[in-house]
Amino acid sequence: MATAVEQKGAGVELLTGSEVMAHICRLADVDVLTAYPIRPYDTVMQFVSKMIANGDFDADYIPAESEHGQFEVVKHASACGARVFTGSSGVGWLYAMEPLAVTAGLRLPMVALVGCRALDDPGAFGTEHNDALLVRDLGWMINFPSTAQEVVELGLMSYRVAEDPRVFLPCAIAMDGAFLTHSQATVTVPSQEQVNEFLPPYDRGDLLLHPDNPITIAPQANEDWLMEVRRQSSEAGKNAYTVMKEVYKDFSRIFGEDVNPFLEEYMTEDADVVLVGMGTLALPVKVAIREMRKAGKKVGMVRLKWVRPFPTDELRASLSRFKAVGVIDRDYSFGSPYHGGILFNEVKAALYGADSQPHMKGFICGLGGREVLLEDVTSMADEVISIANSGKADNDVRWVGVRGKQ
Repeated sequence: MATAVEQKGAGVELLTGSEVMAHICRLADVDVLTAYPIRPYDTVMQFVSKMIANGDFDADYIPAESEHGQFEVVKHASACGARVFTGSSGVGWLYAMEPLAVTAGLRLPMVALVGCRALDDPGAFGTEHNDALLVRDLGWMINFPSTAQEVVELGLMSYRVAEDPRVFLPCAIAMDGAFLTHSQATVTVPSQEQVNEFLPPYDRGDLLLHPDNPITIAPQANEDWLMEVRRQSSEAGKNAYTVMKEVYKDFSRIFGEDVNPFLEEYMTEDADVVLVGMGTLALPVKVAIREMRKAGKKVGMVRLKWVRPFPTDELRASLSRFKAVGVIDRDYSFGSPYHGGILFNEVKAALYGADSQPHMKGFICGLGGREVLLEDVTSMADEVISIANSGKADNDVRWVGVRGKQ
């Protein structure tokens, strides 16, 4: 039986995650895009420029002189009512830190692709999540797709939520470098009719920067108003969580996909323990879980799709069902509690005070794009199973797949 997407004339194509994002820009009728080369994000801009050159996409495509200038251009374009797209990777993303902070502070909707890669030094192109996660406290929304198909969902959701007047915040789509930015998969691309029904025009209302609407943007506030401005940004983040739940109902109706807005659960119905992670880590974890199930090990997976806003209630309800939880970080947070990764400590904080709190174990692996092998996943799961059986917590965070003595 054909899905709702297929019935409305959408097509199935072999695409990388970057190419899917370029299609989302075309379908969303993005007005202004800025580009500056850095791997692995820049493949999306190569595909966009090709579509524009071929006459398949009408937009202003602006090569910038640096990442800083790149984000400044789309920041101002958004203030003037343009739907915008840009992106970067690694230290390029950090070079734009000033406009990244300012964009969130000014409550300007922007969708940016972060092709996740290791931060220098040493120079490496392999994926890590630290670059995308550096803006998690600034007011940026952040999601982590795991497949090229999911880029359709999260790409469209990013525009719909970011441009909602109750939110008006920028959104980062954190795409694992190489594993998702450059890897091809069959993807059902939605039709223009569906996207038009789902995504309304971007309307800034009386906040539009225009000669006919003289307003001040980014005034000097000092101590007189800064706390009130910060509080408004905090409320916008709370609103984003509410808006997402509303908007996903529209997404399910229009695209014929009944999806959980915040989490993916895999083989959790009878699981004793689960592994928690983000992004393309889900692929080797799922394969390993299927193999462990054959051996009688009741292991499942819970994957976060959004890390900002953080789905605290949904995650507590999910993880409280299990005896023990292993959190897999593709990032690091040197000097943090328990020397754990960013996700480990956020999950631990979310579960604090829960009526039923499972024991937790943290793992750091796959840094610099190192492949996470099935035996790595199995060893992590076995350790979590041992904790569940003993009933004793183990706060030591283990680095997995590291050469040499730990």
